[in-house]
Parts: sequence; structure tokens; C-alpha cells
Amino acid sequence: MIEALKSDEIIQKIGGRFKLTALMQKRWLELMQGSRPMVEPEGKTTLEIIAQEILEGKIGMDYGQSDTDPGTAKS
Repeated sequence: MIEALKSDEIIQKIGGRFKLTALMQKRWLELMQGSRPMVEPEGKTTLEIIAQEILEGKIGMDYGQSDTDPGTAKS
């Protein structure tokens, strides 16, 4: 599954290497803090789980964004 990270498919699906890295870091932290994987984790590393979640469309760049814009916060 780590081969998936070498292809352009996963990079184009997210919109670039930087966005992919940021998304993977965020998801990795969530999994380490106890979140459940959205795919079958048996026999997979954490990196493989995250890559599969992205490729299957379980998570994407809109994943975890709030509805409020921090630039419009009221005091």
C-alpha cells in the first residue's frame, strides 16, 4: 500500500504534496490519540491505513474543517 504514496493518483486526489502531508499528519495524530480507522486495519501499518482511507475517499481536504471562518470571529 505504501506504493500508493509513490503514484501521482493520491497526490492529485488531495491537490498537492503539501496538502497530502498535512492531511496525513492530522489523521496520524488522531489515530495515535485513539480514533478508530475508517478501513480494516488488520495487518496494516498506520501509514497504510491512512493512505487507504484517502484513496477510498473516506477522508479528504475538507475533512475536519469547521463551518466558521476564523477571520470572521466576533469578539
